[in-house]
Amino acid sequence: MPTATLHGVVLADAPEQEVLHIEGNVYFPPSSVRHELLQPSPTPYTCPWKGQCQYFSVRDGDGLLVDRAWSYPTPYPTAFERVGADFSDYVAFWKEVEVR
Repeated sequence: MPTATLHGVVLADAPEQEVLHIEGNVYFPPSSVRHELLQPSPTPYTCPWKGQCQYFSVRDGDGLLVDRAWSYPTPYPTAFERVGADFSDYVAFWKEVEVR
């Protein structure tokens, strides 16, 4: 079961058949993510083929790791075809967050 953790705290976990692998990142379904540990970030980004990205900062104890998670709330319809699934609001993590 893929799990995203930060210093032993589970941020997301889901069975392999529910996650998506896109460009080397594991995307977790929204229902598997602990959203109370994420804070929406104002950082703007639009992927040329996926669409507008929503970044999140991740709570780390009393601190906040800026832009360590992201999702695509409304991906381009052509992205569904490319990925082979609807990945709206799925969340991926990077840097200090360990995904196994």
